[in-house]
Amino acid sequence: MQKEQLTLLRQFVGACKANPQLLHSPELNFFKEWLESQGATIPAAEKKEASNEPAQEEKEEEKPTKSPEPAAEPAAEPQKQEPESEEEVESDLDLDELDGIIKDEDETSLEMGDETIEVTDEMLELSNDKRSAAMGAKNDGNLDECITLFTEAIKNNPVSASLYAKRAQVLITMKKPNAAIKDCDKAISINKDSAAPYKWRGRAYRMLGDYLKAFHDFQTSNGLDYDDSVHEWLNEVKANAKKIMEHNRKYERLHEERERKNKIKEAKRRREEAQKEYERQQREQQQSSAGGFPGGFPGGFPGGFPGGMPGGMGGGMPGGMGGGMPGGFGGMPGGMGGGMPGGMGGGMPGGMGQGMGGGMPEGASGGGMPDFSALFSDPELMGAMQDPEVMAAFQDVSKNPENIKKYENNPKVKNVIEKLQSKFGGAGGAK
Repeated sequence: MQKEQLTLLRQFVGACKANPQLLHSPELNFFKEWLESQGATIPAAEKKEASNEPAQEEKEEEKPTKSPEPAAEPAAEPQKQEPESEEEVESDLDLDELDGIIKDEDETSLEMGDETIEVTDEMLELSNDKRSAAMGAKNDGNLDECITLFTEAIKNNPVSASLYAKRAQVLITMKKPNAAIKDCDKAISINKDSAAPYKWRGRAYRMLGDYLKAFHDFQTSNGLDYDDSVHEWLNEVKANAKKIMEHNRKYERLHEERERKNKIKEAKRRREEAQKEYERQQREQQQSSAGGFPGGFPGGFPGGFPGGMPGGMGGGMPGGMGGGMPGGFGGMPGGMGGGMPGGMGGGMPGGMGQGMGGGMPEGASGGGMPDFSALFSDPELMGAMQDPEVMAAFQDVSKNPENIKKYENNPKVKNVIEKLQSKFGGAGGAK
């Protein structure tokens, strides 16, 4: 079988599942007999309950004798190259506007029945009378009076889906599709297996230019009860409905692709941020493990620092110490720049007491070379030297030892400077 035939068969079977009573239609006797011959059990035909509607009323339209032939949903066109933007997708939707589209509609608010009330025999009889009068007014062309009479009939029998569908039909004739849709929605909520509400709601959607909704409602209506006029209306909107469905599929594909690309970009961004954070932590770890004074003492240890290196090492250690003071051990002017003149170049003649010319004079044991290993192993001191305030004060006092008086009332700075003084052998150095 061809794909289109299978689609038709699938829709027909779906309609039978939804409403097995279809199999008792005279037009389908041949099919029911075949099913029974294959051993199938067909549900018994339901006895029609006492109808709330007049038995003598004719159907809205003459039904055809041909077998149901629900139209298949249009096949999708071959996929085209996806557009680059959503705006381009919108521009692809080019519909052929049909005649009779309602652009402006006067707002109509009609009374709905109260489904909670109990319908008595008197109310049912009155509803039938109003309904018959409404049909007469419709035949006479008095549509406003027809709407009024249908409303009275609905108020007396608010659980009749047929009354809402018939009022919707009149509203369609009056070119009030939005009001008709409300009545059809109400009718479907009462009886979803009635074909008429789908028929007239589909017609209302077609009048509003909503071709896709009209297409689906016409399909549903003919699936429940085939009607030649509905089949014609379905074919009328089929081309535009096909374009809309293809457009929607294309838009969904574009949206999904953009979502996928955005997720990839976000994952890449997070990876890059994580890598940067990892590298930053690695740098900090390397700096902390290197020890010493990060960045070096600004300007080195000036020769005049209280408790500094008297006598010989004028000018301190420019550039800082290698490892702790980046830039390397820049040398000690006047002493250890390239050896210790007068002493260390070829030994220390005369011994340490007189050997280090320009270096450490006799009696320099009280203010000589500080114990740097003790200095760098003091965590409190090392932490303080990373404090901008302490470093600024240290520079200030380095330039002028008398400036230490400015920090007498600043315990944080004072304590650090006093500790440095103790490390360097006490204030003032050797005399």
